[in-house]
Amino acid sequence: MSSAPKQLLSITDGIFLTVGMVIGVGIFKAPSIVAGNTSGMAEFLGAWVLGGVISLCGALVYAELSARYPETGGEYRFLAQGFGPGAAFLFAWSRMTVIQTGAIAAVAFVFGEYASEIYRLGNQSTAIYAGLSVVALTLLNLAGTLQTKTLQKVMEVVLIAGLLFLAGAGFLSGSTPKPAPAGSGGGDFLFAMMFVFFTFGGWNEAAYLAGEVREPRRNMLKILVGGIVAVTFLYLLVNIGYLAALGQGGVAGSKAVGADVMRLVAGEKGAILLSFIVCISALTTINAAVFTGARTNFALGRDTPLFAKLGAWRESGSTPANALVLQGAITLVLVVAASLATKDGFDAMVAYTAPVFWTFFLLTGVTLFILRYRDGEKREGQFRTPLYPLIPLVFCAMCGFMLWKALAYVFHPQYGPKFGNLVLAGLVVMAAGVPLYLLSKNRK
Repeated sequence: MSSAPKQLLSITDGIFLTVGMVIGVGIFKAPSIVAGNTSGMAEFLGAWVLGGVISLCGALVYAELSARYPETGGEYRFLAQGFGPGAAFLFAWSRMTVIQTGAIAAVAFVFGEYASEIYRLGNQSTAIYAGLSVVALTLLNLAGTLQTKTLQKVMEVVLIAGLLFLAGAGFLSGSTPKPAPAGSGGGDFLFAMMFVFFTFGGWNEAAYLAGEVREPRRNMLKILVGGIVAVTFLYLLVNIGYLAALGQGGVAGSKAVGADVMRLVAGEKGAILLSFIVCISALTTINAAVFTGARTNFALGRDTPLFAKLGAWRESGSTPANALVLQGAITLVLVVAASLATKDGFDAMVAYTAPVFWTFFLLTGVTLFILRYRDGEKREGQFRTPLYPLIPLVFCAMCGFMLWKALAYVFHPQYGPKFGNLVLAGLVVMAAGVPLYLLSKNRK
């Protein structure tokens, strides 16, 4: 066993992991909702630019926090410094049991849906594929950091090439785009932004790499900003391709916009190819989430006697083996539970995780204000968020908006009966961390 992670990741490695975490299944599902709730192409594309700008604000906040505390653990370390060990423990517990494991399970279900379009494995095909993806990528991460980042690069090259091909297919489709439905009035722009922010979600995972990045005080800024800029460019390109092929009306009316674009170019074979691209996208997201999620569990184990075994770092492969195994086991439990509770495992996991996730995201943004107030003077050579306090305020406002929207969505009269119990389950599991923290504190 080694006592600490090794700094094996370059700037390129960090950007690849960040891009892989952000570009998931959202770009194949969210554009239809966004198109249906914006009044024209300019507003539609502007929503995606706005999503990138606000995500960049968050990245700048995280860059300063990462420069202050360049250690493995991300938000766990930030919350410990800003709010104390109790808040950090509750976050790490929630991330281990709700946030990260639920997010991995959600994307695994989408992988299962699209993999089943290629080859079906019976009535429970989606859940079987979801479970297999979790097991396979957990084992890959157990093999070691170098193996994980190598496969991540390969999968992301395929994914980015697939997205560029999808955009090109839209430009070259030769179809007549459909205009936006008459009298639509643009719908609910704030509702559209909720799905844009969801599609941009995941950039914060780069903060968990700080302890394994070479020269983190200087390079974390490049990783965070570089990742957001790359993702925003790709999203704009793909959405412009969607508009070129289908028009805003066609995008708004599509149930599977990517597949519809591919059908224009290559028929049903094109739809199968799109399923393959979505599978690659989902796997890159799962792989990055497995990698970063275990780092929080490792940090929790280092600080908490109750979870001390999670703080073991295996020299062979330079990986937090125990943390990875526990994370994989919890994720599999969630996959099984969601597949039994509802027909749509993805929606179930979004309802289970969203309010808890945005609560801690908001608290992390507030942490920067606490640290600035407490620490006072500038540290030599340390990155500082520009335009303070405007940029952190914009980020915190976005987090508050997403938290409100998440709660409003799951308790909506139409969706409450379906998702209310799942939201309650996530909040109950989060609250269970309070007595565990008190028990852990007494054991110390």
